[in-house]
Amino acid sequence: MITTSALTDRAIAILGHLVGFDTTSRGSNLALIDWVQAHLTEQGVESRRIASPDGGKANLLATVGPAVEGGIVLSGHTDVVPVDGQPWTSDPFVLTERDGRLHGRGAADMKGFIALALAAVPLFREGLKRPVHLAFSYDEEVGCFGAPEMIAVIARDLPRPALAIVGEPSLMKAVAGHKGAAFFRVVVSGREAHSSQPHLGVSANMAAAGLITALAGLSLDLAARADPASPFEPRGTTLTIGRIDGGTATNILARRCEILFDVRAEPGQDALALLTDFRARVADLDARLKARDPDCGAVFEVQADVPPMAPEDGAAEAFVRGLTGDNGAARTVAFASEGGQFQNAGFSTVICGPGSIDQAHQPDEYIALDQMRQGATLMLRLAETLRAG
Repeated sequence: MITTSALTDRAIAILGHLVGFDTTSRGSNLALIDWVQAHLTEQGVESRRIASPDGGKANLLATVGPAVEGGIVLSGHTDVVPVDGQPWTSDPFVLTERDGRLHGRGAADMKGFIALALAAVPLFREGLKRPVHLAFSYDEEVGCFGAPEMIAVIARDLPRPALAIVGEPSLMKAVAGHKGAAFFRVVVSGREAHSSQPHLGVSANMAAAGLITALAGLSLDLAARADPASPFEPRGTTLTIGRIDGGTATNILARRCEILFDVRAEPGQDALALLTDFRARVADLDARLKARDPDCGAVFEVQADVPPMAPEDGAAEAFVRGLTGDNGAARTVAFASEGGQFQNAGFSTVICGPGSIDQAHQPDEYIALDQMRQGATLMLRLAETLRAG
């Protein structure tokens, strides 16, 4: 029987390979998928690709164990956020150990979990009475675009799994729910002119200023309306403006202004519904700008809308707590994942993975060696449990 230490070492070696692939969401993940698929083939495990519409990316789905109902889905995303402009002290795509920490982009979020699942494949091939389904997706970081089709394949083609474990970094604690994540863009189009003659053009920046003010006001209003009994931190639904980009020079009326913002809605709230008045304001601005110049206007776009995962007294949370010995209070997180998508498809779902979200998306992102050991313990107990049926 493999020991926790040996399984941890195996997982760290795999993590080194995974971190070595630059799978930033703006690029492809196919090189990593090729490697993982070859690794599974060497272990005698067949896998299935579910390609993106343009073929430039893919999900990977594999079943280890018998083709029966009641299996466990281990879900993780293969993409990572950019390192651009971050002051890394080591190569972000080379796994580097320092002071008990493994540094590298995606080490915590969330290639560490994927590495542990892959390291445990030989365990999962030894006499399981219920299977493990490995479900690795693309484009989670930019809107969970890859997971829905893979979840549909799981629901349609596989013997019904009992539950899904999403391995987002949670310090190996069971997380029962998370907020949604909806990403929006507003583009205001103006007409350039000399800034000394504003009557001859339309400044997209000046026109967009009212929209920015409206969003800031809505953010404050949502905070004021937060339920004191909310289980989330921060409480309530939040709205933040992530990027404002407009204009070319001080003395030129801006031709274009782009506003990117997100809404993190608690379960039971709909982000689009919360923006009803704001969308009407954009439509009104569009009409007023077009009245001045038909080439001007304002457009509201939905870029992504990831559903929340509602806390539930479900099989998934109870199962993971049994594996980890976690007797703490119910937990929720503010970040989003494919967990809400699994839940909406009818699967009991829980988040549990190694590492901390506090280290995710940061320069010198890391996962602690102790977290990898705890993750290895989880995989060993999972295999033992599924052997017992």
